[in-house]
Amino acid sequence: MVFPRSCLRVRTLFTALCLTSLFIWSVSRWGADPPPPLTDWDPTPSSNALPDLTDSHQKFWLTFHRSLEKYAPRTTPIVEYERAPTERFNPHDTRPRPNYLSVDVEDVAAIKIAHTGFVATITGEDTAPTLPYIPGSKGIVSTAGGVYLPVLVISLRMLRRTGSSLPVEIFLADEQEYEEYICDVVLPSLDARCIILSRILASAPVAIEKYQFKPFAMLFSSFEEILFLDADAFPLEKPETLFRADPFRSKGLLTWPDFWGSTVSPLFYEIVGTSAPPLSLRQSTESGEVLVSKKTHARTLLLATYYNYWGPSHYYPLLSQGAAGEGDKETFLAAATAMQEPFYQVSEPIVALGHRKDKGGGFAGSAMAQFNPIPDYELIRTGKARVRGDDAPPPDVFFIHANFPKFNPATVFEQHEVNPAFTDEGGVHAGVDDPGRSCGQV
Repeated sequence: MVFPRSCLRVRTLFTALCLTSLFIWSVSRWGADPPPPLTDWDPTPSSNALPDLTDSHQKFWLTFHRSLEKYAPRTTPIVEYERAPTERFNPHDTRPRPNYLSVDVEDVAAIKIAHTGFVATITGEDTAPTLPYIPGSKGIVSTAGGVYLPVLVISLRMLRRTGSSLPVEIFLADEQEYEEYICDVVLPSLDARCIILSRILASAPVAIEKYQFKPFAMLFSSFEEILFLDADAFPLEKPETLFRADPFRSKGLLTWPDFWGSTVSPLFYEIVGTSAPPLSLRQSTESGEVLVSKKTHARTLLLATYYNYWGPSHYYPLLSQGAAGEGDKETFLAAATAMQEPFYQVSEPIVALGHRKDKGGGFAGSAMAQFNPIPDYELIRTGKARVRGDDAPPPDVFFIHANFPKFNPATVFEQHEVNPAFTDEGGVHAGVDDPGRSCGQV
């Protein structure tokens, strides 16, 4: 049957409304009690009551920036190389770790000298910088601005639906991204505040790209313990539980997996002076959610910032070799590995949420589900892992990363064509169709 265009538009809008309502209703069923009205929301502690650490952060940045520049990799950028294939993680992969980079032996040695000098600076008794933060504090950190600021407001509403009272700090690039009504009225009502990154960096101005913001937001947050969330990610349960239990309490750094296998070049491990782990050890990282303690992992954060500062020219290729999602995602565990500081990455595989395409087939993902690390860690401690095929009940979904379409109230009902991210034939994308991991069960 052929429908007139006007009818199709009405039907499409109605379908979008129904699906959005169903999604929000189903997510609310996973959460705790419904949130109080905005006018009654009075969480403790309040982000508005936190001291302004801008002066302290400016002084820290002035010194730290000198170290970043002093130990720059003195080589030409790594720009020409064969891109690593994007392959599904295989927990039984026995292949040697492949290298797709063409880097001269002399350049590897020069990068290693710079890396060694920087590590010596951040670990030296007289040279190690001190991160300014409020001892004993914990909260959520995110980056937003422009089209992402309305998306973040929706994520904050979902956060508060869980009953969480964690304060939130939102980093904006510069004054142009500061929207008065959202930053001065809406966000404070959700116990969140805007922080302008360029004001901190003014002590030593430098151009930082959007994809490099994450470690800087972590560095300049006032919290000792940080849950970083992308603007389009939100929890389904109170995130306070993660701060109080293992694995975070014993490890101090917690990450979640991506769909793909690791593509870190063996040259990176040569540079940092450690042996390369097997490809079967863990998945690559999906850095939309990172939990870290500055008290225990300050050096990891400092080194991760170094990797991001020199990421586009050197460390992004070394850590991803051009594979899917190249950017900050691999820098956190890489830094912890180099500093020999503990960490835990959730073993339970990430799951794609979306729909099947009517034309051409395939599965189009619109969001990702990440799982509760607490039961995941308990299972790993028994010697079992569902990712290896061991029989065990799955942990509950803890985070939703709604990456497409973005939940922007101004655009969410527009037409958003999602290209298939997963094939019907299997291959690198077949993980979402594994038995027991279908989208309908999540």
